[in-house]
Amino acid sequence: MALVPNWSAGAAVTNDPTVDAGTKATFQKLADAVFTDRTQALVGGAPQSASQQRTHRFTGEVRLSGTQTRQEKSALTQLRGRKDRLAKLGEQYSAGSTSVKLDATQVKGRRATVAVTETTSLTYKKVRANQPKTTGFQAHHELTFQADGNGDWQLTGVKDTDDGYLAVNQVAKPEVAKPATATTAADDGPPDAPKSATTRPAPANPKNMTASGYDYKAMVAYATKYWNNYNTEYPDFNGAGAGGDCTNFVSQSLKAGGWKHVPGYTNDFHKWFGTKDIQSDSFVGVNEFSWFALSSKRVTPLANVFQADLGDVIQMDFNKDGSKDHTMIVTNRDAQGVPYVTYHSTNTYNRSVASLVASYPTAAFYAYRT
Repeated sequence: MALVPNWSAGAAVTNDPTVDAGTKATFQKLADAVFTDRTQALVGGAPQSASQQRTHRFTGEVRLSGTQTRQEKSALTQLRGRKDRLAKLGEQYSAGSTSVKLDATQVKGRRATVAVTETTSLTYKKVRANQPKTTGFQAHHELTFQADGNGDWQLTGVKDTDDGYLAVNQVAKPEVAKPATATTAADDGPPDAPKSATTRPAPANPKNMTASGYDYKAMVAYATKYWNNYNTEYPDFNGAGAGGDCTNFVSQSLKAGGWKHVPGYTNDFHKWFGTKDIQSDSFVGVNEFSWFALSSKRVTPLANVFQADLGDVIQMDFNKDGSKDHTMIVTNRDAQGVPYVTYHSTNTYNRSVASLVASYPTAAFYAYRT
């Protein structure tokens, strides 16, 4: 475990509390308790009482502040509501597992900033034919601790630091991308993608897995391999703002399944290419990808998001402002017609579309047959 020094040069002052290895380990344990409680709020069974929650065990030298205690109570209430919406869509979890790794600690006086990585897995309660047994994600957070007059540390803030797109046990509103502007001739505007319905059951629209000539299993294999293990042959845009790495990751997966480069100017949405050194806007941008995919006829819109199948692409507009915010690729579809998506920022594997619809009931969805 790599830790930065306790003190920046000149930061310590008289009577500032000491942050030793034991204190750092307790910071990590409290962070683990916070995110474990959030995960368990999604798991079936009777809700945990306050005394059963892992954060309840922390008192004294490291604990939640009063304000943060109320915020966590609100977060758990929101997540239990999400669990109920998921159940109505036929999705329940029988178990959840969360672990937190402390990445770095920075201390200045009576304030400590702690960076952690959360890894969570949820087990589906009823595994249907073709349904994955689990869904998982890895997320990054920044926790703020403040020492009181007695030198005891209180957790006063939790910030999610991945770009934009949230894990199933997170409750903050997702960031949204700024509307993109196409660089093209005035009479050649970008195509508009029609919204996809989110109702079930969806009208039948089976996918022909051979007609296009693309290798959809190769797309799934690529996404499965690199969902949490970034391919060094491409840049990593997570943490770079403007939506993170989601579209870059999906483009890589499509390329692995046979999508060919269309070279040209990077800002021409009719072009599509991506390497370690250069990428078109359509390769890495959410809206630009949609414009290229539709104008090139490489995709056709789907009327309902639940029609999506292996290798198809799903996008979301969280605040319905007309600018799409997130891109995902379908890596599984179960016998009941539920697609499962894999994506970057927050890195997530086989999350069900039912979970997305339950988590973001006011978002607009767009589904594309590849």
